[in-house]
Amino acid sequence: MKGNKMAKSKRKVRAKAKPTAKAKKAVKLKTANVKMARIKINRMPKEELKKYKALLIRQRAQVGGDLSHIAQNTLNKSARDASGDLSGYSYHMADQASDDYERDFSLERATAEQKLLYFIDEAMKRIDDGTYGNCLSCGRQIAKRRLAALPHSELCIECQKKKEN
Repeated sequence: MKGNKMAKSKRKVRAKAKPTAKAKKAVKLKTANVKMARIKINRMPKEELKKYKALLIRQRAQVGGDLSHIAQNTLNKSARDASGDLSGYSYHMADQASDDYERDFSLERATAEQKLLYFIDEAMKRIDDGTYGNCLSCGRQIAKRRLAALPHSELCIECQKKKEN
């Protein structure tokens, strides 16, 4: 009985405690999201959306081809096959280091290509949502020249500069 009263009093103390810094931060984030929701989203005309969608599809096909080429030539071969050595003897350490460097370089390229595919897919989703062409950070329209050069861009030039700094 006595232990039960202590548990109830502890619950009351916890309920009266002040909000933590984490809770305050969550409230600030919610208000920031409300401000972003108030920004008017400018929808792009359907003709322009079709043009950018075609650009994204072409870019996706090219990147997908590059990625499969990297996988065929590098990732699907063993170290022995890649070196061209058919004998049972080990080869020189410098040759092995060069092969390892080329393999690492190809893996980095494959990772970059995979990230680019992700950004292209996200841009395609934004076209379907009707938010394509708007900066994800500030909500303003992204310049047409930027979209022509990088159809998968998410941020306007100003926000991209802030992000890079």
